[in-house]
This record gives sequence, C-alpha cells and structure tokens, in this order.
Amino acid sequence: MRRAYNSVLKLPQLSTCPQCAAPYIPHRVCPACGFYKGRQVISVTAKA
Repeated sequence: MRRAYNSVLKLPQLSTCPQCAAPYIPHRVCPACGFYKGRQVISVTAKA
C-alpha cells in the first residue's frame, strides 16, 4: 500500500520563455537566455 503512490508522481511542468520561447521550469532562470521575470539575471554565452 505504501509503494502504490509512487506510480502517481509526475514530471515537472514546463513553461515557454517569453524572451526566447525555449522550454524552462517555472520560477527558475531560463537556461537558454538567462532571463527571469523580464530581467536578465545571468549572461549566457552562445555555444558554437
């Protein structure tokens, strides 16, 4: 009975970034562009 609830667990939902439209976890900095709540928090270098 205790282990029956483990199959109900879900993966975290993803949102789309309003700056770059990349998927990211809500309430976190976007890993693609570095924006959070319309402000740039971290600078992200382009991978080439």
